[in-house]
Amino acid sequence: MEEYKDIYTIGREFGSLGSAIGYKLAEKLGIKCYDKELLQQAAKESGFCQEIFETHDEKPTASFLYSLVMDTYSSMNYSNAPFMDMPLNHKVFLAQFDAIKKIASGESCVIIGRCADYALEDNPKTLSIFVHSELEDRIKRISKRLDLSERKAKDTIIKKDRQRANYYNYYTSKKWGEARSYDLCLNTSKLDIDDCVEVILKYREMLNN
Repeated sequence: MEEYKDIYTIGREFGSLGSAIGYKLAEKLGIKCYDKELLQQAAKESGFCQEIFETHDEKPTASFLYSLVMDTYSSMNYSNAPFMDMPLNHKVFLAQFDAIKKIASGESCVIIGRCADYALEDNPKTLSIFVHSELEDRIKRISKRLDLSERKAKDTIIKKDRQRANYYNYYTSKKWGEARSYDLCLNTSKLDIDDCVEVILKYREMLNN
């Protein structure tokens, strides 16, 4: 019988502190957190260079010209004909999808974004979480973090959220940010990082009882 590990997936609005919560949760539990690290793992497993994953990271499509150039490169790495016929963004998604499943099969961990909840929806030990926050709070955080004007910070947030939503909605059968798509939703305008971690741990404890 397969032994499942405790997996935590975190979807997040840009500027909601979702990544910070993921890393804090992982630190508290003594397990790994995969965010950009997932791109490195997927690149290593697939044979694609990491730059390709970074370019396509949580984006549903790429320009035709870039895809054409990168498809020429990627054709040197795979010999499977059906796989070869796929658009590059699909190849990248599948490689990342496989990396997520492989990581989750070998260790308890936290995985941030990248449709991990969808990739692991058949894993009974996966707890999917979505972190959101009031726009005003996110604008202040991003303005400070990236040294942007509040207007520019707002534009950046809207763009990043749209990219993440399009990516999630494109590749999954669920809707990004909709409560029914996740086990637990947390509002960081009302709870700080430590509070969110405690809520997640308490929720897991209740599920295990």
